[in-house]
Amino acid sequence: MTDITIIGSGNMARAIGLRAAAAGESIQILDRSPDNAARLAAELGGDTTSGSLGDVTEGDIVVLALYFEPAKEVAAHYGDTLSGKTVVEISNPVNMETGDSLLVEPGTSAAEEVARLLPGARVVKAFNTTFAGPLAEGSVGGRQLDVFIASDSEQARNEVASFAAKAGLRPLQVGALRHARELEGIQLLMIGLQMNPAYESFNWQTALNVID
Repeated sequence: MTDITIIGSGNMARAIGLRAAAAGESIQILDRSPDNAARLAAELGGDTTSGSLGDVTEGDIVVLALYFEPAKEVAAHYGDTLSGKTVVEISNPVNMETGDSLLVEPGTSAAEEVARLLPGARVVKAFNTTFAGPLAEGSVGGRQLDVFIASDSEQARNEVASFAAKAGLRPLQVGALRHARELEGIQLLMIGLQMNPAYESFNWQTALNVID
């Protein structure tokens, strides 16, 4: 059995894959482009396998390392085959032309929209507040990264928290999946700061952390 299936092969898929490899997890990479999946699997090494979108997801945890619209498409494609799995949705449905609004209606979130397509899965919002560069490194300025985790399933929250901890990150469970709305909203502000030329030093290398 594989520990983690990552769907996608972009920057966030790579970053989460590096954290999973650092945790000693066995990994499966699936992508629309099998060649891209194979390249990422080769980089991650260890027990990493690869395949194409539509292959059976072998991981106990399935990470949709995708933008919002592709995540919905993949969720609709897999549907009931993900029943009983913990599925992590990481996207931020931000209008990237302006960096100033969300693409979901008030009273919902990207994670909740994906969950509606996967009624048999335990959907978790996590990793949306970690940019790819810092996540790949596992820290910013020597500080451990926080991973905020929301899900209606306590089991799923605990599973993702355990993975994050093994990966060298600090898991912070924030409650039910509806709190994905706040997580996506606060990351809208963080993305806006990265895009603001007044803060040119940020350059997508910041992190949202609770200082205690």
